[in-house]
Amino acid sequence: MTTTPPNIAAQFTDNAIKAWTAQAKSITAFFEKYSDADYLNPIAPGRNRPIYVLGHIIAINDSLLTLLGFGQKLFPELEAQFLTNPDDHTSTTPTLAELKLKWQTQLGVLAKHFTTLEPQDWLQPHTAVSAEDFAADMSRNKLSVLFSRTNHMGYHLGQLNLFPEKKRLKYNPFRTSVSLNFAF
Repeated sequence: MTTTPPNIAAQFTDNAIKAWTAQAKSITAFFEKYSDADYLNPIAPGRNRPIYVLGHIIAINDSLLTLLGFGQKLFPELEAQFLTNPDDHTSTTPTLAELKLKWQTQLGVLAKHFTTLEPQDWLQPHTAVSAEDFAADMSRNKLSVLFSRTNHMGYHLGQLNLFPEKKRLKYNPFRTSVSLNFAF
């Protein structure tokens, strides 16, 4: 019995897009948990606010359009506030509703473009690498950019999950109201 080996490039790209989508869904879900006003509070004293983190992720992911050869950025106006400057808790930011709309728009545009690339296209150089540099290091391809941006979203999702500080149940050995159920 002979079987055809699966297309490894297709498996990698499919898994990379699934990982990207999972991170994006988790970020979207986070911004549905609290009231809009809550997202204006810092994650921790002296740290970024969730609204800033969302703007930052949108601004970073916007460059995927140019890096992957899909076209121009959708929201270049976010770059100065969310990439080149730290979170200024006193500055006016776009509203959460505006950022959520930009986020959803961006996710839709990127998803559409992701599906247009064939697996072998993902292994081609991204637009910020020269032909000589790519020949010297073929890992500087479009797929590695997607992996990098997916990891970046994961980092910030971890940061967001610290907000608000969760109340933790402290261990009390004398607590009698705790019941343990074991199923065997």
